[in-house]
Amino acid sequence: MAESAFDLPERLAAKADPDLIGVDERFFESVTASLEQAVREVSGRLAVLLASPARIGAEAMARDEEVERLSARLGVLRRFGRDMCLGHIVSAGGPDPVYVGRLGLSDAEGRRLLLDWRSPAAEPFFGATHANPMGLSSRRRYHWTLGRITDYWDEVFTPEAYAGHAAALDDQSAFVASLGSSRSPRMRDVLGTIATDQDAIIRAGSRGALVVDGGPGTGKTVVALHRTAFLLYSDPRLGHRKGGVLFVGPHPPYLAYVSDVLVCPSGAALSLGYLVRALRAKGNTSRE
Repeated sequence: MAESAFDLPERLAAKADPDLIGVDERFFESVTASLEQAVREVSGRLAVLLASPARIGAEAMARDEEVERLSARLGVLRRFGRDMCLGHIVSAGGPDPVYVGRLGLSDAEGRRLLLDWRSPAAEPFFGATHANPMGLSSRRRYHWTLGRITDYWDEVFTPEAYAGHAAALDDQSAFVASLGSSRSPRMRDVLGTIATDQDAIIRAGSRGALVVDGGPGTGKTVVALHRTAFLLYSDPRLGHRKGGVLFVGPHPPYLAYVSDVLVCPSGAALSLGYLVRALRAKGNTSRE
């Protein structure tokens, strides 16, 4: 039997109620099977491509771009596993949850399992509020530790949705809870805890300059990077061989985080030939 996606501590025993997590458990079984199949398929396609005869000119460039695309996707699949799922949303018009991930994922029959966080349909996961629920009845965010869910938070937006959610309704949202977590040499990936105002910046129009102003520790850097990942995914002006993005950073931890955010969550966008280059602020050393 496959290992459960949930590893809730004893103090959260009420959240382990099958009525609360049973649908999620079945979903993650499907995700695990689809991920294993996806890794096999992408690995096989990459091996065939690397073993193909060398080409020149446009054919060689197309081959290299496909190798880059497959390598990026394989890296994401192997790195995150089922914890690429950020959470799920339930619309007021239907009981079935829609799961949001760091990238899109479908099963062998082509049914969508994970909705890419950058897609318009995923916007309510970040942007819904009680004042403007954006058509949602509820939203769930997961906290992952070593590939398993060690906590989760439910937010409800309609009176009917409160039924059955009491054990999972925390006083603090996932974002507020994350503010108390310890810092590490690598900046935190806040994709799973982006707040409504941050999401508005990430998805803002790309015509003209956008200035993000705030005090230390307010999330300016991570929001700017996720905005870039979103634009690489959605802006038609950054299509194949059209435009690029240049980052200038002050220190190695910043550049390391740039690499994580733009190579992992936005692997599909990078695979289409977008140029993303990180430069140190001092000197001329580049990192691609």
